[in-house]
Amino acid sequence: MKLARVIGRVFCSRQEHALDGKTMLLIQPLRWEDESPLGDPIVAADAVGAGSSEKVFWVASRDAAVAFKDAPPVDAAVVGIVDGHQVKDFRRAK
Repeated sequence: MKLARVIGRVFCSRQEHALDGKTMLLIQPLRWEDESPLGDPIVAADAVGAGSSEKVFWVASRDAAVAFKDAPPVDAAVVGIVDGHQVKDFRRAK
């Protein structure tokens, strides 16, 4: 799973019928370590009801399609809302 922040919503006047009723979000992928942007924003189908500016988990490829009961044709899906996380460098010996 990957980390991202919801930065907007995407509205379509026409879309594949399998996407009807699904919210499309614009998300900015983030690094886990410092939450800095990682690459360009992407469009992801929302499976959990995420809102504006929330940090989310997202998945890509086949995992994105199986996040939904009806397996719509999507390349990315938001599958969780992140309340918090902790990153520690476990490679350091203490």
